[in-house]
Amino acid sequence: VQLQASGGGLAQSGDSLRLSCTASGFTLDYYAIGWFRQAPGKQREMVALISFAGITQYADSVRDRFLISRDNAKIMVTLQMDRLKPEDTAVYFCIARHLGDDFWGRGTQVTVSS
Repeated sequence: VQLQASGGGLAQSGDSLRLSCTASGFTLDYYAIGWFRQAPGKQREMVALISFAGITQYADSVRDRFLISRDNAKIMVTLQMDRLKPEDTAVYFCIARHLGDDFWGRGTQVTVSS
């Protein structure tokens, strides 16, 4: 079971970035998938999750700026991040969650400069 994230990088305030996470070794059937992030010195926090049925959850800080979507055929989840802010700077982790089990991908760094 592996989750591979891509798409992080450097951006300026107001820019957009897109993160993608692809699963291998399993399908995403019945899994909720999404993204957490962890900034230096802070706890890891939920950014966005999407259930197998397509129900989404967002952190208040990213609502209306970020959009999560999933492609079950491609076993992929995407996070479109618009109007980025310096406070979005963090390592972003892909997660697949099902019945209390969490599977984490390696993080990808997002750095937003003002």
